[in-house]
Amino acid sequence: MSTVDNSVSGAVPGAPAPRRQPAWLKLWPVQALLFLALLVAVWAVTEALNLVIPAYQGQILLFTGINVIITLGLNLITGVTGQLSLGHAAFMAIGAYAAAICTVSLHLPFALALLLGGLVAALFGVVLGFPTLRLSGDYLAIATLGFAEIVRVVNTNLKITNGAIGYYGIQKRVDLPLVAMLAVAAVAAMAWLENSRNGRAMRSVREDEIAATASGVNTTFYKIQAFAVGAFFAGVGGGLYAHTTTFIQPTDFGFLKSVEQLSMVVLGGMGSIAGTVLGTIVLTAAPELLRFMSNYRMLVYGATLIVLMIFRPGGLLGGVDLRDAVRRALMLGRSRTVRTSVGGDGQ
Repeated sequence: MSTVDNSVSGAVPGAPAPRRQPAWLKLWPVQALLFLALLVAVWAVTEALNLVIPAYQGQILLFTGINVIITLGLNLITGVTGQLSLGHAAFMAIGAYAAAICTVSLHLPFALALLLGGLVAALFGVVLGFPTLRLSGDYLAIATLGFAEIVRVVNTNLKITNGAIGYYGIQKRVDLPLVAMLAVAAVAAMAWLENSRNGRAMRSVREDEIAATASGVNTTFYKIQAFAVGAFFAGVGGGLYAHTTTFIQPTDFGFLKSVEQLSMVVLGGMGSIAGTVLGTIVLTAAPELLRFMSNYRMLVYGATLIVLMIFRPGGLLGGVDLRDAVRRALMLGRSRTVRTSVGGDGQ
């Protein structure tokens, strides 16, 4: 009877075999119920937070959640598919104005207006994706920047958007529990997409578009899909932003807003969902947390970004697989427990 050498196989003596995920957890009704339970838990926690934290800190958390939704869309376009975009704020503006017009002028329900804002932004994402298919790198960045400027100028001159004066009369319909639940739903949707066949195809486009095409991947379809989905997330975030501030104007969605959103993705780690969330939290909260420094806060903010990029050029969580890290930590903890129990039995 043959035996397996534990030193060769890497198994810990006496350690239990790795457990496989139960089959019932893979059933979609079970996963849907677990997801709903998670949303209920998020709602309960954020409702409790609303009662104990000051309004100012609550507002910071609110904008952090909105930014997470928006930057997840940008991460899909730039981090996962590898299409450098400097015009993501344009999709946010389209969603913000579309949702605001739906609620103020058309008197549609807020949920429907939010969905329409995302869909209109997604439509423009497809419109932008088609003419830029042959572009990449700096050329694509310039094209998206030009698109953002076109959107800003159009919003400044259109009568329906109230031009440069700004669109006002928007009712506040957004609170922290709603944004938190939508942010969790956005993270879950993005994780599902990236681990699907479409997500793997998008990553192949980023790694080597020529090789992906030679392997039978329809790169045209996946590029446009990335722009459409990313723009949808930005449009929903824009609708939430409009119904949080209750007033929007074209200057709210300029070039600096696009750079700020791209910085959040780069700081957290390109292509990493957890990194995007962390980078968004840091860059949204940092200017407010440094407000006590008055005129020097932006100086410290910029210096912190430079230091982080020097020591972590790939981003805070760039190249880090959180699921693998958690799995390794659990296996290490289980191995230590087994060794301790074996040592105790030996004594």
